[in-house]
Amino acid sequence: MAVVMTFVWPEMTPEVYDAARARVGWEDDAPDGFVMHMGWFVDDAFHVADVWETEDHFTRFIADRVAPVVKGELGITTEPQVTFAPLYRRFIAPDASGAA
Repeated sequence: MAVVMTFVWPEMTPEVYDAARARVGWEDDAPDGFVMHMGWFVDDAFHVADVWETEDHFTRFIADRVAPVVKGELGITTEPQVTFAPLYRRFIAPDASGAA
């Protein structure tokens, strides 16, 4: 069953997010089990809502690909506040462009 992962990460800035996105390359090489990603900045924090095939897929992606870049190369010291919930339903408009 697919899961919705949400997190809030106050330490993440737009500059660090863009650097991590470029270095990890998840848009060109999507991680195993990944379905959808949305990220936004509000109230001095980075917010994310993702859909993954399983919680384990997300956990492996963070450990194997994201953490070495964000924690190692980019120097982020905190952890996001992560929650998971079973996905009940999803709908994506057929003409959605995907990227901002």
